[in-house]
Amino acid sequence: MNLLLFGSIAYLLGSIPTAVWIGKSRFGIDVREHGSKNAGATNTFRVLGKKAGITVLVFDIIKGLLAVLMPIIFFKFGYLSSTISEDEIIYLQIIAAILAVIGHVFPIFASFKGGKGVATSLGVIIGIHPPAAGVCLLLFLFVFIVFHYVSLGAICASVAFPFVLVFLFNVSNSWLILFSIVLSSAVIVAHKKNIGRLLKGEEGKMKLSKK
Repeated sequence: MNLLLFGSIAYLLGSIPTAVWIGKSRFGIDVREHGSKNAGATNTFRVLGKKAGITVLVFDIIKGLLAVLMPIIFFKFGYLSSTISEDEIIYLQIIAAILAVIGHVFPIFASFKGGKGVATSLGVIIGIHPPAAGVCLLLFLFVFIVFHYVSLGAICASVAFPFVLVFLFNVSNSWLILFSIVLSSAVIVAHKKNIGRLLKGEEGKMKLSKK
């Protein structure tokens, strides 16, 4: 029952198509029909500008964060058995994290055509392991600032995530390690076309100093 409850809520949270709703309500534009045709923060930055892009980025992160905090919140307020172990809570968080990212990529509220799940992935990492999220975020910002490729920053941060957990923070929970590998792999697969463009030198750069 817990798996069904948290999984369902997490998927619905992830399915909130922030970029699509903001684009249509404020600009009369479906971002999936412009730019990279991706319903994520990066494409929103390019198509609708900084303010809309930042709004989408923040809300997509919050979606993932709320999804993985649910088991902890339910436990704190007594809606979960007091005998539930820490490992079981982590397991519920991982299920919620996976479903939230799937919801973002395949949102039921937007014809199952969403984004790549990077911002939502950051949100779930913040909720599950904030220190690792901080390291990955710093790595992303470093790569982005130096090379101006959002996709390259996301790829580098996702590849680093499992190594940061295991070698920097000595995480030993097998479920959490497996989750980090799955999430990292999913982000890389989602950026398959970007990787091809990066190798050909055709990937578009983005500078926040420009409109």
